[in-house]
Amino acid sequence: MDDSRIIDLYWDRNEQALTESDRKYGKLCRTVAMNILRDKQDTEECVNDTWLHAWNAMPPGKPEVLSAFLSRITRNLALDRYKAAHAGKRGGGQTAAALEELGDCIASNESVEQEMAYRELTALLDSFLRTLPEKECCIFLRRYWYTDTTREIARRYGMPEGSVKSQLSRTRQKLKKVLEKEGVVL
Repeated sequence: MDDSRIIDLYWDRNEQALTESDRKYGKLCRTVAMNILRDKQDTEECVNDTWLHAWNAMPPGKPEVLSAFLSRITRNLALDRYKAAHAGKRGGGQTAAALEELGDCIASNESVEQEMAYRELTALLDSFLRTLPEKECCIFLRRYWYTDTTREIARRYGMPEGSVKSQLSRTRQKLKKVLEKEGVVL
């Protein structure tokens, strides 16, 4: 079923929207959640919560790209669940490692107090990602959006793990320069 029909089902308050969302995007959402949570039960709960959040968001919302909309909900829910489960703990796990690696480039959510500042930062990140060659952008997103390990990324792209780490480091440095140039306080 195409995305526009699934969205129409949400708008019609037809519960088949949940079934179709899971059929078409369940695997994607489970991968996003599992890469953050690393726990099957938490992943399933997170994905089920995704369908509930989508149900509550449509209407009034009408996403342009359903896969991005659903994976964003999943990612945010998984990060919230991860933070709650690991409150007060440092290090350990790929999510903490990925967020720590980006720490030098991007301020934490607590320091971005106003919605406009958040939107400006998001626009800068989107703009930055569009300047990257496709493979470099994909590797960056696999690490920092999907929280894949460097080993998983290396396997996916047929590269040595050290090359992946080096490329990620160079890309973070590029991002840092762009943000500094734009006046983002690091």
